Amino acid sequence: MIDDSRPIFLQIAERIEGDIIEGTLQEEAQVPSTNAFASFYRINPATAAKGVNRLVDDGILYKQRGIGMFVATGARAALVQRRREQFFDQYVQPLAREARKLGIEPLELAEMIRQSETATVHGGAS
Repeated sequence: MIDDSRPIFLQIAERIEGDIIEGTLQEEAQVPSTNAFASFYRINPATAAKGVNRLVDDGILYKQRGIGMFVATGARAALVQRRREQFFDQYVQPLAREARKLGIEPLELAEMIRQSETATVHGGAS
């Protein structure tokens, strides 16, 4: 599950973030230890710690000395907001620019998106 083209510590952080967003890790729930991540992914514990500490620095996780790491209250909302902003920057803006180049009006673009969703739900084209 580790992608060799990207830093492992970032992938660990993203995996935890994904689990929080999906609800697999609830707010105030304990996160697996860095040793558990290291063992599972067969990586150096310091690398796992770097990913976890990144989330501590971002306020997504907090440490309880001698007990472990926990998901902070409000972490899911903060992550969803950040991901929505990234989604807008990475997907919506380029899509809107390309639509303008092609003369696709906003209402027509919205209808195309609705059609895409219907096709996806009914097993059609992705």
